[in-house]
Amino acid sequence: MKVMILAAGRGERMRPLSDRVPKPLLPVAGKALVVHLIEQLARAGLHELVVNYAHLGAQIAEHLGDGRQFGVHIAYSPEPEGGLDTGGGILQALPLLDTDPFAVVNGDIWTDYPFTRLPRTLAGLAHLVLVDNPPQHPQGDFRLHDGRVRAQGEPRLTFSGIGVYRRALFAPGAAGRFPLAPLLRAAMEQDRVSGEYYGGRWRDVGTPDRLADLERELTASPR
Repeated sequence: MKVMILAAGRGERMRPLSDRVPKPLLPVAGKALVVHLIEQLARAGLHELVVNYAHLGAQIAEHLGDGRQFGVHIAYSPEPEGGLDTGGGILQALPLLDTDPFAVVNGDIWTDYPFTRLPRTLAGLAHLVLVDNPPQHPQGDFRLHDGRVRAQGEPRLTFSGIGVYRRALFAPGAAGRFPLAPLLRAAMEQDRVSGEYYGGRWRDVGTPDRLADLERELTASPR
């Protein structure tokens, strides 16, 4: 199964750190944030990766190269300045994502989630990994009940930025810049989204303060 890493965001909340370095390349515990993720994927046997980029994207391609130094192969999906958002970025990369399903992971998270748990086949259109609501997002995103993900209802959990998707989730004819969330909610209305809860370590590294917190955490208890 191929995996796409979303790395095209501008990183507005990470400024000024992201003004000169794209957020996925910001260092934490001695290596770029995205490298932690790539190493996790490689250990899980997921070696075929696609990385999109926009803001300062040349730095990402230069730093990661073709992936061989990490034991993976990386193909790139460059986007115009400003990016295509999550949905548009995935849609553009579909020709490179020639497995069905394929996985997508946000490039600005850190986690010890065991990626071997991701399903290699799907009966529906999507499978989401949900986590406990972090302090910066107490309202959560979706409800998980009996292995199905719902847009409405309580209690709610936070979408981790880790998902597995069928190509059919992305309607033909769509183009340009658009988010992923409306597609997921439409699929939930059709009861075509499964999910799982992960209670282990997961961090959304979206601000300088959260990056510093993760640095302290990993330095105190390195993996």
